[in-house]
Amino acid sequence: MSVDLNPTVDFIAGTVSGIVSLLVTHPFDTVKVRFQNPDTSTKYRSTFHALATIAREERFRGLYKGATCALMNGLVFASYKFFTRIQLENENSIPTLAQVALAGTCCGVVSSILTTPTELIKIRQQNILSDTPRSTLGLALSIYRQYGVAGLYRGFGATVLRDTGYGVYFLTYEATCRFFATPVSQSNLAKPLSAAASDLNATHIPWPALLFAGAMAGVIGWLATFPFDVVKTRIQSCDYTPVEHRHTLPLRAPLIDTRNPAATEAITRYADNPYRTIFSTIVNSYRSEGPGVFFKGLAPTLIRAIPANIIIFPTYEYVVYLLSK
Repeated sequence: MSVDLNPTVDFIAGTVSGIVSLLVTHPFDTVKVRFQNPDTSTKYRSTFHALATIAREERFRGLYKGATCALMNGLVFASYKFFTRIQLENENSIPTLAQVALAGTCCGVVSSILTTPTELIKIRQQNILSDTPRSTLGLALSIYRQYGVAGLYRGFGATVLRDTGYGVYFLTYEATCRFFATPVSQSNLAKPLSAAASDLNATHIPWPALLFAGAMAGVIGWLATFPFDVVKTRIQSCDYTPVEHRHTLPLRAPLIDTRNPAATEAITRYADNPYRTIFSTIVNSYRSEGPGVFFKGLAPTLIRAIPANIIIFPTYEYVVYLLSK
């Protein structure tokens, strides 16, 4: 794979592939979020029961709540190419699979800066059970006014951990492409080459192999970090609003004047949100629902991942080819 660094081309191609994939597969993402949210996880029996229920109760547009993230795909591909390129000695070098994995991991960390507020808003929209839509801008402003910038970045750490899965994602795609790559003569270079093509020993990837590589990347990439996606969804599904309750001070508490009647009056304490941090979310989720909780929503995610990435990679490759002619 020789790497031509053209951020504009990579961003446009990634965005186009993201839009096409979003139109086809976003309903499965909505179902995944509903399964991962403890407030809605018991409402549905299966993936397709959830799809039917949401469509019936919230109409067809309910399946597309929060469908505003296509630009993130452009950022992912552009940053991936950038981090791949800076590891190479020259533009004709072919990155090793280790360099591919590192570039993918780095692009995941960087993209999390924009992914976190985008997905937080998406998740909040997807968790609205009524058929009354709430605009993306209105929801973002509401969160900002109440909690500030920190409110929009709730779940940032969990998002970073999940998005490091882009390392495995791109590694799987690249390794699969290289496995199926076949050399082509210079006379055949007018046809689109895959991202695994080198300049000196050009290779052609058959379209069925590209589709298979995309599907494998989607499945393995999600499996690698899926538990962190569950943690992220649970953190981002709720605000950290302390819960007020009443607590009576014991008379023997130190520094309490027992002659003062006020010492025995109930005072306000605050209960911690069980989903306030990564650690507390993991502990509380495990204690209440067992180890299986960290794979809730996996079925709709994998059902979505296969067609989504069958669409994303070939579309990306072809748009890059068209824009680079």
